[in-house]
Amino acid sequence: MSETDREVREVFRNRVLPVPGYLAGYSYLIDELSLNTILPYQVHAIALNNSRQKTPECIVHPYQKLPKLGIYDNLLFALKYEGVNLLILKQVFLTTGPDEIQTAVDAQPTSAYARRLCYLFEWLTGDELSPPGELGGAYADVLDKKYQYPTATSLNVKRWRVRDNLPGSSDFCPLVYRTQRLDSYLKADLPGQAEQVVRDVPPDLLRRAAAFLLLNDSKASFEIEREKPSKDRAQRWAAIIGRAGETHLSASTLIDMQRDLIEDDRFVTLGLRTEGGFVGEHSPIGDPRPDHISARAEDLENLISGIVAFELYSAANNYDTVLSAASLAFGFVYVHPFEDGNGRLHRYLIHHVLSARSYFPGEVIAPISVAILADLVGYRHVLESVSRPMLTVVNWQPTERGNVEVLNETVDYYRYFDATLHAEFLFSCIERTIEKELPDELRFLSARDDFHRKAAFIVEMPERTLDLLFHMLRQNDGLFSRRMRKGEFRALSDEEVDELESVYAEAIGS
Repeated sequence: MSETDREVREVFRNRVLPVPGYLAGYSYLIDELSLNTILPYQVHAIALNNSRQKTPECIVHPYQKLPKLGIYDNLLFALKYEGVNLLILKQVFLTTGPDEIQTAVDAQPTSAYARRLCYLFEWLTGDELSPPGELGGAYADVLDKKYQYPTATSLNVKRWRVRDNLPGSSDFCPLVYRTQRLDSYLKADLPGQAEQVVRDVPPDLLRRAAAFLLLNDSKASFEIEREKPSKDRAQRWAAIIGRAGETHLSASTLIDMQRDLIEDDRFVTLGLRTEGGFVGEHSPIGDPRPDHISARAEDLENLISGIVAFELYSAANNYDTVLSAASLAFGFVYVHPFEDGNGRLHRYLIHHVLSARSYFPGEVIAPISVAILADLVGYRHVLESVSRPMLTVVNWQPTERGNVEVLNETVDYYRYFDATLHAEFLFSCIERTIEKELPDELRFLSARDDFHRKAAFIVEMPERTLDLLFHMLRQNDGLFSRRMRKGEFRALSDEEVDELESVYAEAIGS
């Protein structure tokens, strides 16, 4: 195709461009090579004039930024204006082979973009290129922090004169794009805010609040899965969450936790799946209707190894804690390695990362599942941001047992997803726990203690009876109900009732 034969586009794979233009960068590469891939959140194009347009799904650049036709020039455009998309880059490299990149770096041995592409080619494909003898130029970051969040520390790679600041390995490495919302969260110092909340709280009160929050989180995690656990089961899972971060993550520890989670395993095969998997429903005749297709069984060991390595590598290279937790936990749930228990283990992994890196003070484990339960619509929207596009690229057929069989290579879709929305959502959950759940629990326990102490001077009652009285007053806006007066507390005089109502009002600050 010559420069004069460029095709003006108004639509690209169901994305409507705000103005007609030419595809550029990743959108050009996807179109030119007919890649079966997940589109970036925003596709890029070039306007026919010097206007610049932006929508949530598209960015149209002015005409002067039009790259030359060809694979390499559009790879350069992508790095310059779109950041690193590991999934699309790998598909491009596997489709075109090494010659295009090798020729480019031989011609421009000091080009930072060429050297970055060479490193990424080797990192993604495992094949080697030949560095030119006159290779030079200052060391260049693999990830441009203008577009994506890198690790705080990086590894100098002399071979290509680049700094590897990727948060994971080629086996598992979701990336997070830089947004104003995430920048605000990172500047807000949420751990410092949590420290302020608990700074003057007596240790005993803080321990009890942490225990209540932990149990609440356990119950909420089951409720998200539409399960109602027994009290013992909820407490057992709370105890497991309470130990989050104490041991290194591994495939065996995940399998052990699945065993702890599944009470009745008569109809569940524990451990990694040995066949396909999906999340969704069945039709009236038993055919699968998937909302999400899980990773192929033959890819699970490699993916879990990559997830485990990501946790260690991102910590060692000081990748932000919340970005790490979001990438790790949501990556796990997309892989869906087990027949059952994936959702609760996915939320456990958030606790694991936060606890291992001491994100919250002392014994506090933030009730992330409580915050998720409060915004299930947002949670599902985030999950679907990857699950729905994945349905368009995974080829599958139903099996006789009502399962799915995946027919194409899919492992890279799970390795290299865009975790931006997931990180924003997790930050919002953490913010809620700091601003609402933790202070509310501390206030509640403090009010309860104050009520118990003052009520004991009015009438002598066992601790459990005082607790019952406090909760019943709380349910009735601080007043004795007729049932209370005629039932559990009929022995109280009118004067004692008035005094106890006053004490309750003082305790809760009304």
